[in-house]
Amino acid sequence: MEKERMNMTAGFPERHGYEKELVNIIKTESEDCAVREKLSGYHDNDIAEALELLTPDERKRLYRILGVDKVSDIFAYLGDDAEKYVDELEPEKAADIIEAMDADDAVDILGELDEDKSVEIKRLMDAESRQDIDLILSYDEDEIGSRMTTNFISIRKGSTIRQAMKALVNQAAENDNISKLYVVDGGGEYFGAVDLKDLIVARDYMDLESLVTTSYPYVYAGERTDECIEELREYSEDSIPVLDSGHRLLGVITAQDIAEAVDDELGEDYAKLAGLTAEEDLNEPFVMSVKKRLPWLILLLFLGLFVSSVVGMFEAVVSQLTLVVCFQSLILDMAGNVGTQSLAVTIRVLMDEKLSAGGQLKLILKEMKVGLANGLILGVMSFILVGAYILIAKSKGIAFSFAVSGCIGASLLAAMVISSFVGTAVPVFFKKIKIDPAVASGPLITTINDLVAVVAYYGIVWALLINILGLVE
Repeated sequence: MEKERMNMTAGFPERHGYEKELVNIIKTESEDCAVREKLSGYHDNDIAEALELLTPDERKRLYRILGVDKVSDIFAYLGDDAEKYVDELEPEKAADIIEAMDADDAVDILGELDEDKSVEIKRLMDAESRQDIDLILSYDEDEIGSRMTTNFISIRKGSTIRQAMKALVNQAAENDNISKLYVVDGGGEYFGAVDLKDLIVARDYMDLESLVTTSYPYVYAGERTDECIEELREYSEDSIPVLDSGHRLLGVITAQDIAEAVDDELGEDYAKLAGLTAEEDLNEPFVMSVKKRLPWLILLLFLGLFVSSVVGMFEAVVSQLTLVVCFQSLILDMAGNVGTQSLAVTIRVLMDEKLSAGGQLKLILKEMKVGLANGLILGVMSFILVGAYILIAKSKGIAFSFAVSGCIGASLLAAMVISSFVGTAVPVFFKKIKIDPAVASGPLITTINDLVAVVAYYGIVWALLINILGLVE
């Protein structure tokens, strides 16, 4: 193994990559047993990464050497590249490999293939594997059942300790999620969970039900992922049982599934903050990207036209004091920035916590106070800097210069406080009416805040500078 080089940027040793080592083993070792023995010390994910560096013939040799079960473990890490490698195989061979995978991984692989290829491979699989795959596919993508696996150990309620251990041994060959064992009655109805450690140290004379945690958390397969995923994450368990509406055990969702679901939800929320309907991908077709973005842009176009029409209502103000137009973008940009910051904070809080009505009000008031404090600081800075700019660069009188800058400072303060309120209250309202708060996206909030800022700015100019102070150019 070559000496690890230092990562000069971070100051840590560079983490070792194994792809080249693996390729060298596969290409240079002529004996099958030598290849199998050496590869046994490497992680399946590293072997999956190395497949790209092999020729199709070398890959086929590798599959033959490792056997179906090992190759199925490797294929679980292929992700979006699965189609390329499955297409190289004969349908019967591909069916054997996918059949040996966990049902949820098999669903992911089949989902990467074209429909005809997927149907052909499923037809060649055994009935039990097809049944497990069809069960998962029966749930919509946004339901937690679509993410579960049928890889779990179940024990019959009323079993002795010895019988429970025998059931564990019999099922462990096919199901390796064994840290938690799930207890069901004769009809398959979920009763509770047993920790593997507790079962191992239990004595024969003990009652199995004394080891069962009947309050162990569970979810229903039809529940929406975004509504239950945070609660599941908080339990920090290796797996959580998934039940049907009759309280029968269907499968489990693992910690890895939960992590992937959280990542997907964050990705979708990030995309929605940008005004998209889903997270985009480099490989997504051009037309699909246009279709996703266009509806939001059309909505924002009409909102922008409305904002422009509101600006037109203040035409008389602008005609009397044209200088104020120069600073319109300052007010609009700061209002939009503050609103987007409040939106990001609010969505994160709503995602992590279940807020009561009092908690939601507290969040809104806190964001408004932050907006007020920042508005005061920036308002004072604007009063001084803009006043000096008008005085020096525009050669206006000191009274005129600081009257205008005072108006700008006051407008900035008002716009930032109101924008903080909008950026917080809108997603809270969406959450209350059962709409994903992430759809209160950055562009939408920015456009709303543009309207708020325009009305606040020109309203104060009209009231303070023109009507009260009588300033005109």
